[in-house]
Amino acid sequence: MASIRVTEVLAALSLTTDLATGMPFEKGLAVCLVANAVAEQVGLDESDRRIVFHAALLGAVGCTSRASENAEAYADDIAFQQAYHTLDPGDPEVFRDQMTHFGQWAPETQAAMRDRFITQAPKGAPIAVRSVCEVSRALGPRLGLPEAAVLALTEVKERWDGLGAPDRLCGDAVSLPGRILHLAEQAVLAFRTRDRAAALGELRRRAGGHLDPDLVGVFTTDPDVVWDVLDRPDLLTAVVDAEPGLPTIIRPEDRDHLCMAMAVVVDLKGRFLLGHSGHVAQLADAAAGLSGMNRTDRAALRAAALLHDIGRAAVSSSVWDRPGPLGPGDWERVRLHSYWTDRVLRRCPSLADLAEVASGHHERLDGSGYHRGVRVHDLSPGARLLAAADVFAAMTEPRPHRPAHKPSEAAAHLSAEAAAGRLDRDACAAVVEAAGLRPARAEYPCGLTEREVDVLRLAARGLSNRQIAAELVLSERTVGHHLAHIYDKTGRRTRAGAAVFAMEHGLLPG
Repeated sequence: MASIRVTEVLAALSLTTDLATGMPFEKGLAVCLVANAVAEQVGLDESDRRIVFHAALLGAVGCTSRASENAEAYADDIAFQQAYHTLDPGDPEVFRDQMTHFGQWAPETQAAMRDRFITQAPKGAPIAVRSVCEVSRALGPRLGLPEAAVLALTEVKERWDGLGAPDRLCGDAVSLPGRILHLAEQAVLAFRTRDRAAALGELRRRAGGHLDPDLVGVFTTDPDVVWDVLDRPDLLTAVVDAEPGLPTIIRPEDRDHLCMAMAVVVDLKGRFLLGHSGHVAQLADAAAGLSGMNRTDRAALRAAALLHDIGRAAVSSSVWDRPGPLGPGDWERVRLHSYWTDRVLRRCPSLADLAEVASGHHERLDGSGYHRGVRVHDLSPGARLLAAADVFAAMTEPRPHRPAHKPSEAAAHLSAEAAAGRLDRDACAAVVEAAGLRPARAEYPCGLTEREVDVLRLAARGLSNRQIAAELVLSERTVGHHLAHIYDKTGRRTRAGAAVFAMEHGLLPG
């Protein structure tokens, strides 16, 4: 592969956030096309349309920031996101009906989830949305977005009537790209469940409440111009073709910063997953170097390792955070996460070369793995290294049901798996050797002290001040002081923001 179209990588992230929010696959691509068409109707110039284009494509980039909290409160964070996307508190009659049919939970739990939302939303929504905004603001620059596009990402839950969050912005205090994004998303959601006329009726109903009435007016003047952009057999190709301005092209070996952003989004799906993708990538890359892998294949392996778990987005955080045993249904969902990794990567030409290795991390030489159940001759050297690195990393990280194993215990397990014919012996040896090469850190970013890093790691996983104090044998007051210093030094103010900082700087897992 000679070059990579960055928009195709961003499209893969859009598909991943579709999975995380319970939206129809390619909903984000559709929103991007509609937003771009509206921007053209409004008469924006190329640079401003480019801002709208990228903000709309990545509108849900912060969606996993509260995945664990939402799963804890509502049993299924994906079901909650799905319900929350269409709520309209600005229309009391419609809102009452939406609450009557709140979400996709089983009938015996739906009422309890509705009542919990009604009780918690007034105080909890601004706090939750601030986490979304902080993650968006942290990842936006890594993805190459200009400040105006990042601003629009922080406004995804604001509303024209001021009933949104986190800042209750009203009217044109919401940026124009932000308002176009709101209109485009509601247009796509309405169009998915209604014909064109009924979908226009829904947009008109939201005009002046959720949506900018002037933008709705522009849309409804010639709606077929907008709707017709969705009448394409391949929405991803349509998005790539519609990108305003000159496309950004990078070399395959330079895509790590984009892949790392995707890894962060997915690792936020579980309190015990934070930093896992980066950890696996570090091990796999070092093992590849020890194995003599050439530079091109090594770069591809590292990118595949960063993306190997993006399919986790399709599984509720209640599964990833569960301390007890999983039932057969949940195990089947877990086994499908590698399928979703494969599907997302193969959908995007600039990442399709990574699909076989990335989605094969649970395959085994004897055919006992998943999701394809392939055997030794169908597993490339990269796939074998990634499988061994994933096992070692997972074992040496804490999980809800157990503490982290010692590296020596993980090494012994890899040796046993190789002897049993499930993992490649040479790959296991390279990973174990690579694990012993990790250098001691001389200093921490932003002037953080070692104790502050200890506190940061636990806070990122959602532990309360009291729990952190008990874990580190400190007073709650001391923990509070440490957190204040951490927030001042890092500029982050939420658990999710702190978690992103820790992952970006290699402080998690640890």
